[in-house]
Amino acid sequence: MKVGCIGLGDIAQKAYLPVLGSRPGIELHVQTRTPATLIRVADGLHLPEGQRHRDLDSLLAQDLDAAFVHAPTAVHPEIVARLLEAGVPTYVDKPLAYELADSERLVALAEQRDVSLAVGFNRRFAPGYTQCAEHPRELILMQKNRIGLPEEPRAMILDDFIHVVDTLRFLVPGPVDDVTVRARVADGLLHHVVLQLAGDGFTALGVMNRLSGSAEEILEVSGQDTKRQVLNLSDVIDHKGQPTVRRRGDWVPVARQRGIEQAVLTFLDAVRAGKVLSARDALATHELCERVVRAVQERAA
Repeated sequence: MKVGCIGLGDIAQKAYLPVLGSRPGIELHVQTRTPATLIRVADGLHLPEGQRHRDLDSLLAQDLDAAFVHAPTAVHPEIVARLLEAGVPTYVDKPLAYELADSERLVALAEQRDVSLAVGFNRRFAPGYTQCAEHPRELILMQKNRIGLPEEPRAMILDDFIHVVDTLRFLVPGPVDDVTVRARVADGLLHHVVLQLAGDGFTALGVMNRLSGSAEEILEVSGQDTKRQVLNLSDVIDHKGQPTVRRRGDWVPVARQRGIEQAVLTFLDAVRAGKVLSARDALATHELCERVVRAVQERAA
């Protein structure tokens, strides 16, 4: 199975290549426009010259069975469109694109070509978060905070807060009939944003503070007088009277803890089985992110 990896930046090197490079039956091809990075990464993976590519044309000439896109968000529309037009099942880091119209176009193109398109919402596969999907969820609270990183609103929401938006969508136990957005914007930079989703019998809150004094991710789901809490996608704490803590095993790889390994293998299994994956649900997350962006922009204005 020939699999291409486009973009060899931090996330590819830390999370995706260790999975792809260790799977039997995969002939891995890597592509980046940065020669030094290509040499260093490919040498580390012991890839022969024929599996190293400096441009997309060279990679596409390999008749790929699947591709993973980890290039910067700004070039996603161009790269993903070329892969889909070539009939290559494609997995792309979130988001599909910064602009909703581009995301809509890519999803429509995948459907027209009958080609798989998957978006990397790895938290849907993270063990701690999948366990939360099995817990009563009358109240959901997710925080994803950073230190000293206020940012232009669209970039922050589509590159980072989108994980919070998608996780809430994944965990809400029913249809959402109310969406509320609150935010603080100063000098054109988004300091914090709060998203509330509500429906019959549940409320979900997503919070991102880029000036929080701590880099952390906390998910809590509660209902029926019980609560499950996940700290930094690792420790799972059940609250029912006396708290019970379950910690990540010492030898559990980070890619598995964060759901990336499972997302990759699910995608590859679908490709092998000839199953076409739809990105329609991922597009719904992008649509909700666009609502957040517009609400934040209106508040800033």
